[in-house]
Amino acid sequence: MTTSPKKTLRVLGFMTGTSLDAVDMAVIETDGHDILSFGPAGEMKLDSETRAVIEDAIEDAFDWERDEEEPDSFEDARMAVADAHLAAALGFMAVNGVKSSALDLVGVHGQTVLHEAPTPDQPGRTVQLIDAASVAEGLGAPVAYDFRSADVAAGGQGAPLAPVYHAALVRKAGMEGPVAVLNLGGVGNITLIRADGELEAFDTGPANGMVDLLVQSRMKKRMDEGGRLAAAGTVDQAVLGAYLAHPYFAASGPKSLDRFDFSLDPVADLSLEDAAATLTAFAAQAVALGVARCSEQPKEIVVCGGGRHNPVLLATIRERVGLPVSTAEDKGWRGDSIEAEAFAFLAARCRLGLPISFPGTTGVSTPMTGGRIVEPGAE
Repeated sequence: MTTSPKKTLRVLGFMTGTSLDAVDMAVIETDGHDILSFGPAGEMKLDSETRAVIEDAIEDAFDWERDEEEPDSFEDARMAVADAHLAAALGFMAVNGVKSSALDLVGVHGQTVLHEAPTPDQPGRTVQLIDAASVAEGLGAPVAYDFRSADVAAGGQGAPLAPVYHAALVRKAGMEGPVAVLNLGGVGNITLIRADGELEAFDTGPANGMVDLLVQSRMKKRMDEGGRLAAAGTVDQAVLGAYLAHPYFAASGPKSLDRFDFSLDPVADLSLEDAAATLTAFAAQAVALGVARCSEQPKEIVVCGGGRHNPVLLATIRERVGLPVSTAEDKGWRGDSIEAEAFAFLAARCRLGLPISFPGTTGVSTPMTGGRIVEPGAE
């Protein structure tokens, strides 16, 4: 009996994180199981007008009740995000000599404006905004999108979704489990690739998001660049302890968070530097608590995401987890592009009918396919 050869797809993936900083893009070739090759990668910063439209949608999402029609701002943001993706893609493709005809598929995550984890009392909700049809039309290529909804509808957390790609990266690097991949975005999430290859994953807690919001609320900057504010401050142990007393940290995974699930109110009376130091320590200790809840202690933690650029956060994580901690670049990975690559990989799995979420990653009862695909010219 012969088996059919695996189909190789060349896919352009996109990611826009909760920091509202940029549209990240990356091309990979994959059969949905392994990474066969890496193509070009890049980013386009979001302009202030696009950020303002998205921020209006996020603000409206806070007050959006489940039995109400979606806010009008959602459609405005859906179109603004699509326009930003299309502009980013066309510029990126021109610079790198990538033609639409050479792409089998495009994967877009869209902009998260709401994520509510399921509770015993009510199902979860997750909203990622983008007009995928207009992106497909503008690029002349099929677009995979809406990767989280099916998982949430089936009772899953809807996040994190990158673990199956993290596992592919670990295999390509020739690493053997147990190994953990830690993504430090607005929220931190960890993937444990166990010794037997099985996956565990969950959100560890706030990572860059709270510090970003703190800086944006008190300065005309978007982040604590280089961790300089945190380095100049002193951790308020009482405030840190109060944050860590939240029941989220006593729960085992799978579990997920929204960037706004924790308030800045406890640090309101602290100086900017002390508040940054406290929130940075909170992010690091949340990682340490997450690692302690993994079913196997990883031999190594590989860090990706924007937080790896913050030396204070990275040093504090190393101190608190007490395990070898390396960065994506140490493994030859493209640390700023991993999430865009991940959604290219997930798009391929969507096209090929392969699962993208698993009982150990989102809590669904069985491995689940997900995502939808829109073709150019579709109504």
